[in-house]
Amino acid sequence: MQTETEPRTDLPPKASVEPGVFARFFINLADVATFIGRFFRELVLPPYEFKEIIRQCYEVGYRSLLLISITGFITGIVFTNQSRPSLTEFGATSWLPSLVAIAVVRAVGPLVTALIAAGKIGSSIGAELGSMNVTEQIDAMEVSGTNPFKFLVVSRVIATTITIPMLTMYTIFVAFVGAFINVNQNELISLTSFIQEIFGTITYLDIFTALVKSVVFGFTIGIVGCYKGYHSSRGTEGVGKAANSSVVTAMFLVFVEELFSLQILNAIRGS
Repeated sequence: MQTETEPRTDLPPKASVEPGVFARFFINLADVATFIGRFFRELVLPPYEFKEIIRQCYEVGYRSLLLISITGFITGIVFTNQSRPSLTEFGATSWLPSLVAIAVVRAVGPLVTALIAAGKIGSSIGAELGSMNVTEQIDAMEVSGTNPFKFLVVSRVIATTITIPMLTMYTIFVAFVGAFINVNQNELISLTSFIQEIFGTITYLDIFTALVKSVVFGFTIGIVGCYKGYHSSRGTEGVGKAANSSVVTAMFLVFVEELFSLQILNAIRGS
């Protein structure tokens, strides 16, 4: 016979209740919001890691420059070849430079640059921070008195936010070079006429929109890669998951942001 003070041992063990799909989604969303909020808080507080930011800007640009150069050049040629048959049916091949300019500046240039950066830079950031997390280098930085979040996360996000717009303008330029070579060989349009057609079509709003979208894309790629790597699970498998998840998530968000920016831009042009 048990006394009132003795704990009962015949009760079944309590079942552990795991959060459902929607609960996990909102928990992850709250973690991301906290992570972004901490980034903006650390962004304005000293000390400022200017040397690390410059180094990361160089790394981001250096890692992507060759691939972006080749991709942008091929994009200009391919888009020109794909557009020519449709314009030829209406006898409007003279509009080809204007069509290429509108497509490259408004959509193709920023989007291609962001997708390449998401695959090349996003995966690199996720794998690098994930590896540092696995080997406990982040914990060692905290013990040594260094702020690992400011040194590792803030510097990389600032670097991607600054560098991606520069790479976007470079991609647009290289795409124009490829388009001119193609148009010059087929329609015999001079360089002067090609440049006049391009700058007579695009507006300051188009260029400003491309830069703003590139800034948003760069921030998204940097914050996603840092978040996935900074919160990666222990073990070598976690590093691979962090790199893969950084690429997939960043590309998905880039397409979503492109959709929203297109709606906003169309509303501005229609007003």
